Amino acid sequence: MAVILIAIAALTGGMFVSGHTTPRLGIDLAGGTSFTLEAKNQPGKPNAINTDNMNTAVGIIERRVNGLGVSEAEVQTQGEKHIIVNIPKGTNAKQARQQVGTTAQLYFRPVVTTTSGQKTPEKPKSTPSPSASASGKGQDKGDDKGGKPSASSSASSSSSASPSTQGRALSKGLKADEKPSGSPSPSKTPKPDPSKSPSGSSDQEELAKQFAKLDCTKPAGRAAAAEKAANAKPTDSVLACSQKGDAKFVLGPSEVEGTDVDDASAVFESQNGAGWIVQLDFNSKGSKKFAKTTGELTKQQSPQNRFAIALDGEVVSDPEVTQGAITGGRATISGGFTQQSSEDLANVLSFGALPLSFDIADETTVSAALGGEQLDAGLIAGAIGLALVVIYLVVYYRGLALVAMASLGVSAILTYTIMVLLGPGIGFALNLPAVCGAIVAIGITADSFIVYFERIRDEIREGRSLRPAVERGWPRARRTILVSDFVSFLAAAVLYIVTVGKVQGFAFTLGLTTLLDIAVVFLFTKPLMTILARRPFFGNGHSWSGLDPKRLGATPPLRRRRSAAPGPADTKEA
Repeated sequence: MAVILIAIAALTGGMFVSGHTTPRLGIDLAGGTSFTLEAKNQPGKPNAINTDNMNTAVGIIERRVNGLGVSEAEVQTQGEKHIIVNIPKGTNAKQARQQVGTTAQLYFRPVVTTTSGQKTPEKPKSTPSPSASASGKGQDKGDDKGGKPSASSSASSSSSASPSTQGRALSKGLKADEKPSGSPSPSKTPKPDPSKSPSGSSDQEELAKQFAKLDCTKPAGRAAAAEKAANAKPTDSVLACSQKGDAKFVLGPSEVEGTDVDDASAVFESQNGAGWIVQLDFNSKGSKKFAKTTGELTKQQSPQNRFAIALDGEVVSDPEVTQGAITGGRATISGGFTQQSSEDLANVLSFGALPLSFDIADETTVSAALGGEQLDAGLIAGAIGLALVVIYLVVYYRGLALVAMASLGVSAILTYTIMVLLGPGIGFALNLPAVCGAIVAIGITADSFIVYFERIRDEIREGRSLRPAVERGWPRARRTILVSDFVSFLAAAVLYIVTVGKVQGFAFTLGLTTLLDIAVVFLFTKPLMTILARRPFFGNGHSWSGLDPKRLGATPPLRRRRSAAPGPADTKEA
């Protein structure tokens, strides 16, 4: 009994220390945000929008959103090409919006050249005078052979001026997470060169012109570049912007694809002040390609020793490869990540790419008015049901009703405090079905007490006093309670596994309260009955104790009668 009281004190204290004194509510009780995603037709894939791809997208989006700590998000299809995502209030709607709409087409591309995100100003057609060149002015402008800057000239002018932003790993950004077990054989792949990336000189000139005109500081420019890069083939060279628009890139053909990433996680590394990093685990195929490519990149000069991680056409990170070929199938990306940015990147990489591209067609705020009315009605119904149970216990069990109500109170306190702590802990949100599960649990918990009380009364009917009746009735009641609760918990577990959305809230609450029922009966009800059996009110069978032998029709204990002494045997006459 002391164990259960200590647990109550600890849980209550933890609730107040954490600053959360009320359960986290689901979207039907607290309101939230609803997104409507519309699938887009993709170039070269006229039949991509189908039932299988839509269902796959629903599963990926649901895992992504729940990866943010949202356990009550609703993700479901509507019609042939729409997906509805409902997220409870209290979740970062902006962060969730980015997660649900990200296609996650991931490519690892070598950086051919990079410069600041602004539009490259046109250079004057006149050749600088020799005197200006001699004095050193303008030498940081790069080569000026053809009047207009080429991609390579932009690289020479920006290799030192490329700004470093939060979330973009630059110096020593990409390294092996473990010591390499061996070095791959040198590849004969030529050094990335913008002149060789496009096919033909006309493509080269066109790419150079587009690179000069690209302005990544404007949202429209970033969006256009991202869409074009996302729809390009992996073997094409592309233009891309950083996510914040402070840098633009010419990227070579993809060397490693996102499908080669087996897992990704955000980890805080205190050594060398690295801070938040993203760990990547590659599959066997990706590990070989990654080792080969990083072995080549480490031989290049900046910025051509960088590896751009392009996600949906935007460069998330462009780390340098400085430690040779990265083998072993694991690498880390470091360099200015915050906890949120590292977790966002790892979350998207872990759960894979969506099979379709989506546009957020609508975003609305969901009101909790209807859910609040239903909650009030449910609480009223629960209160009426609880009152009827208490009346029945008082009429039928009399004094034992106090034991049952005390046990119900302990169970209610444990359930409430655990639900409050599970909100910030695992993102549990209390919705209407979960409330129904808690109300149903009242009957399951009361049933366990009734089983034990009836076993005790059966022992009293057989003529035993209360103290031995409490101890002899417990083993039989314990087996019945465990079997009954096991069946309830098994049903809740199966329901939780095979269902989605709000029904999972009902199953989770039912399973939780079933486990708490066992804890309360074993650690509180049984010890309390042992203590009360020593009190005269219950031990002597008071008429209002609920254990009166006369009211129960107890059979007096059988007593063995003494057999009469045998009479003298007949004496034989002489």
